[in-house]
Amino acid sequence: MCVGRTKGKRRRVITNKYIAKSPAIAARLLGGEMMVMSAVDSTFFTLNEVATAIWLAADGGTTLAEIVDRKVCQEFDVDREEAERDADQFVNELSQHGILLVSDQPIVNLPAPPEMQ
Repeated sequence: MCVGRTKGKRRRVITNKYIAKSPAIAARLLGGEMMVMSAVDSTFFTLNEVATAIWLAADGGTTLAEIVDRKVCQEFDVDREEAERDADQFVNELSQHGILLVSDQPIVNLPAPPEMQ
């Protein structure tokens, strides 16, 4: 469970950040880790358990702050400020490769990305 108080601007930044999986990716869950590849630039990522939890919750209608609170803090023993900082960094990195879409408004009407079983 997350502990601690978040101060300053970081909390406000992720509070207003909605994330969704891009339809231009290929993804597969393998042994508790998600493998994701961008169809745009062929960048490949292997996501750890925390990143996989964020990935699976990226529905476009839930803010990153809510995902950190409901998923990361509920499932992993991590300090809230650290969880938010790491989640924001993760989302920024994947969004630079077009793997995650980020908006200050809910993201709707996206086709689901192909997730291979």
